Amino acid sequence: MIMKGIHWGRILLAGFLTELGIFAVFIPVLVKFGEQPARYTVPPLALVMTFLFSVWAGKRIRSRFVLHGVLIGIAATLMYVVLTFAQPEPFIYIVAHTLKVLGGAAGGRVAEKRRQMFQAKTA
Repeated sequence: MIMKGIHWGRILLAGFLTELGIFAVFIPVLVKFGEQPARYTVPPLALVMTFLFSVWAGKRIRSRFVLHGVLIGIAATLMYVVLTFAQPEPFIYIVAHTLKVLGGAAGGRVAEKRRQMFQAKTA
């Protein structure tokens, strides 16, 4: 069963922290430089924050690392959509949501590799 072994608490927490991290950088850029420049910070922030929090979440899981990362990206995206009441978004934000999922998958893969390296050292 696919639901077995999924760490939903970690997924939701990492998704929330991803969005919090994006806003923590976006808001100061928005205040200092205005809306248009700030918009272009969102896609790289989405990729990097989701990657980082997927690697973080991967420290406590034992399997399905990439799936966990993808779910973190999806959770972060859904949190943003709920927060904005599903209002129409600029295309660049759609790109950012896609990058959240890709960043999560990449972070999950890195977490998986780290786990494999750690297991090889202890074996």
